[in-house]
Amino acid sequence: MPAIDRSCSPKRRLAGVLLGVLAAAAVSFAQGPASTRLTVAEVILHGNRQVPAQRIMGYIKTRPGQEYSQQTLNDDVRRLYETKQFANIQVDLKYTADGRVNVYFLFVEHPNVIQEIIYQGAKHMKPDDLNQLTGLRKGAPLNPIANRMAAQAIQRKYHEEGRPFASVELVEGGEPGDTRVVFNITEGPVARVGGIAFTGNTFVSDARLATQIQSSRAFLGFLGGKYNRALAELDVAKLEEYYRSYGFRDVRVSCEPQWSEDQRYVTLVFHIHEGERYRVLGTQVSGIKAFPPEEIERLTVIRPGEFYDEAKVTAGRNRIQDYYGYTGRNPVIKEELFSPEPGVCLVHYEIQERPPARVGQIFIVGNEVTRQNVILRQVPLFPGQILTYPDLRVAERNLARLNIFEVNPETGVRPTVTVINPEEDSEFKDILVTVQETRTGAFLLGVGVNSDAGLTGSIVLNERNFDILRPPTSFEDFLSGRAFRGAGQELRLEAVPGTQLQRYSATFREPFLFDTPNSLTVGGYYFTRRFDEYDETRLGSRITLGRRLGQYWGVSAGIRVENVEVLNVPFFAPIDYQSVRGDNFLFALRGGVTRDTRDSYLRPTEGSLVEASYEQVLGDFTFPVFNLEANKYFTTYQRPDGSGRHVLAVRSQVGITGANAPVFERFFAGGFRSLRGFDFRGVGPFVNGFNVGGDFLFLNSLEYQVPVRANDQIYLVGFVDSGTVEPRVDISNYRVAAGVGVRFIVPMLGPVPIALDFGFPVVKGPHDRERIFSFWLGFFH
Repeated sequence: MPAIDRSCSPKRRLAGVLLGVLAAAAVSFAQGPASTRLTVAEVILHGNRQVPAQRIMGYIKTRPGQEYSQQTLNDDVRRLYETKQFANIQVDLKYTADGRVNVYFLFVEHPNVIQEIIYQGAKHMKPDDLNQLTGLRKGAPLNPIANRMAAQAIQRKYHEEGRPFASVELVEGGEPGDTRVVFNITEGPVARVGGIAFTGNTFVSDARLATQIQSSRAFLGFLGGKYNRALAELDVAKLEEYYRSYGFRDVRVSCEPQWSEDQRYVTLVFHIHEGERYRVLGTQVSGIKAFPPEEIERLTVIRPGEFYDEAKVTAGRNRIQDYYGYTGRNPVIKEELFSPEPGVCLVHYEIQERPPARVGQIFIVGNEVTRQNVILRQVPLFPGQILTYPDLRVAERNLARLNIFEVNPETGVRPTVTVINPEEDSEFKDILVTVQETRTGAFLLGVGVNSDAGLTGSIVLNERNFDILRPPTSFEDFLSGRAFRGAGQELRLEAVPGTQLQRYSATFREPFLFDTPNSLTVGGYYFTRRFDEYDETRLGSRITLGRRLGQYWGVSAGIRVENVEVLNVPFFAPIDYQSVRGDNFLFALRGGVTRDTRDSYLRPTEGSLVEASYEQVLGDFTFPVFNLEANKYFTTYQRPDGSGRHVLAVRSQVGITGANAPVFERFFAGGFRSLRGFDFRGVGPFVNGFNVGGDFLFLNSLEYQVPVRANDQIYLVGFVDSGTVEPRVDISNYRVAAGVGVRFIVPMLGPVPIALDFGFPVVKGPHDRERIFSFWLGFFH
């Protein structure tokens, strides 16, 4: 039997492997009838000198005394090849006189294995890290081609780490007879980006273009900002793509590295030839058969005369896709651009229609802990119904919003809902839901400080995929993370100790009670707060039922049971405080309705939020509470690419409570989220220097927000806050304050901005307490 040399070509080696497998498969037909049942007499190994027989037998399932199986033998050969320890494997069968068979495995081993791996000159990368990078290990077959590729991988890694002058030479391991793999590494110095400049751009500023690239300057000259040539080349492509998406079809971008004399710093100069920005001459839609053409044509978003905008073109395609999709059709829509003359383009949508379809079966994969019903209730599709294709995206968004599955834009991992075999002509199409569970439990430690509540700490234990009905049945359930998990419920335990405020709470939330659109929230809390006039302690519980009504509306109903203890009331305090000293029991019934059309929860730029509620309080005191709050947001200006939005925010709040309301349930105003320029609870009716709160609250705020950074993470605000708190429904002391502030969004501290405001009272009441500076800072880590 001829041996196969490792130096032969890959095609010849592959041919040898295939011949070996085919020989093994053909042996039984050559030496015995398929119908005869044979018993294996012996399994005999030949040719293995470097690989121990015991290790080989661990891969082989063919055993003496067992019935001979050609399929088992083929699997044995496949597994042995997968070890990559043999250049060739052949099988021979010898029949014995007693009707049994001896199975011979004939091996040709790789001529050499790696005996030593040396990285000469590697000072800033550990051998273990380099081995992981190259995939090399001692005892593995020596492959010259793989070793050369390893040298390239090492050099590429050094370049990514900011060492553009690094070079790697394969000294040994490039020839078939070598036994060592030796790399000679010249690391070179770290080069950092000292500056980034843009030339030729008129569409947007340098700062805005800098947000579109991944290369960044070194901070203070030595932190971060390592130069990566491949990354800079990728930045060129990203800039061209950015410009083309806004109609600059002829844009050209190049990157020129300008080095310092010591070669340690480089300035990246991106030269931009923008060219003419194209306008849309018109839109065309072809291939329409199922609907009147005018119905589809009016779904396009971009209009003649406008500058080309890829986002609008894509939005038009999606609207057409959805229009078809709601009828069970899933057309193929291609977008094409034609330029009949310089500076203008035609947008053409070509539609290939398909017949309508219905939902077949729904399959779910990837949920190891989460229950099936938790996932299915987020998919608005049921077997047998018309397959409304837009609901596939709705299902994906719903699953992502649960926050219990992996969503990673960088890796592309996210919940997906797709049609299996969408090209088939079958009327019924099966749906595949793919999820990847993520860590849903969190233990958070945090600290916050603000001008209303002082310094507070935060200790939070939160589980977003809780299951109250899945107690552990063994210790393994705890180790595997299955105990009390999988029903999509939320459990939050929170402790907030502080200088002026302390809060301890436990909250359980079932977002889909009995698999319906109704939610249930149950919470208990212990709350203490030190006010200027007295100290207050609340021990209570809340139970709330909620329901979503479509995309924007929601309703809720709940009860509140509380014991409010009033402490440390001065003996000279007014009767409003003296009368509630000690324990006070409250039982309240509440109903509310919400309409939310905001485009963002954290920094809305468009839309509105309206909340109305009514609460009837019983117990030691009987009184009603009515609240209405409305917020509206307008974008007044934005950069040509849609960033840098100037936002006008308008807010109004009206609150009315009954005359029998105790002082701790009345309205107060002043502070960061109320009337800036006044102290926290510094606005209201005063009696003998004590703020006794009011039965009527009316607040208004006008705020203008202007981003000052290209990445929109710092913006200035100017505001006018006004309003009053009165003992009855009346306006007798209307306060007005004006001021300015700044918001910092620090990604590492979370998305909630740090707020600093300076408010100056213009009109105030006779006893109001002022506070010029107010701030709000909170973060978790």
